Amino acid sequence: MKIKEVYCKSALSPSALSGIDYSLNPYKGCSHACRYCYVPSVLHLPRDEWGSWVEVRINIPTVLSKELRKKKKGVVGISTVTDPYQYVEKKYKLTRYCLQELLKKDFPISLQTKSDLILRDVELIERFKDVEVGITISTMKDDERKLLEPNAPPIERRFFALRELSKKVKTYAFLGPLYPTIEKEDVEEFVARLADAGVGIVIVDDLHLKEGVWESIEKALENEKELLKLFKERLFDDKNYYPSIFEQIKGTCDRYGLKFEREKLYF
Repeated sequence: MKIKEVYCKSALSPSALSGIDYSLNPYKGCSHACRYCYVPSVLHLPRDEWGSWVEVRINIPTVLSKELRKKKKGVVGISTVTDPYQYVEKKYKLTRYCLQELLKKDFPISLQTKSDLILRDVELIERFKDVEVGITISTMKDDERKLLEPNAPPIERRFFALRELSKKVKTYAFLGPLYPTIEKEDVEEFVARLADAGVGIVIVDDLHLKEGVWESIEKALENEKELLKLFKERLFDDKNYYPSIFEQIKGTCDRYGLKFEREKLYF
């Protein structure tokens, strides 16, 4: 993994995401190396290099502090094109330092991550008057996670993070992109586990095949012939797969008293 320390000129960017006014990305690049990630397409980065480097914006807390003096208060999304709690955060603590600056002005925040490292900052996060935290869980099967999210934390650690966070703040689970491997008989267990973890909202999204995404997935699954075949069938041929699964998830969420949402913004 190549780590490069850089200086940024700005910290907050206008956001097109629903419910988010500003985006804050302490890092560029992501060590999770998710094979389906949309970011290389959005930022026009080489997909074959994605996951092999991270740029650390070492001055971003200072830049943010200055910007917050002038910015109109609005919801800050942390992060939108990287994971704020990827492993370099353990050393650099840029997300934590940015949270400290945002708390001084009490800006509303929305955090989303795949990492249980966020628990390090829970005592800071719970001090915000307006905060929500989302944990991404795209599959319940960790063997699948290892293939498509090779450097991201295991699934069980994410469920644990959700459970601990839900004791302190408003949480949601982002099932996106939901792997096209979940069967109808799996939905009950999935939703039950999310309800047990204390989430209030379940947000779902399917796997969007932006430029280079399928080729990246195909390469990652080249030694898993049956799994590759299932992905191919449900992503290209079975147009009813995701609508059917989402409808079942919605119905199950209704029974468990969880709010269900479809991700509305497609990059």
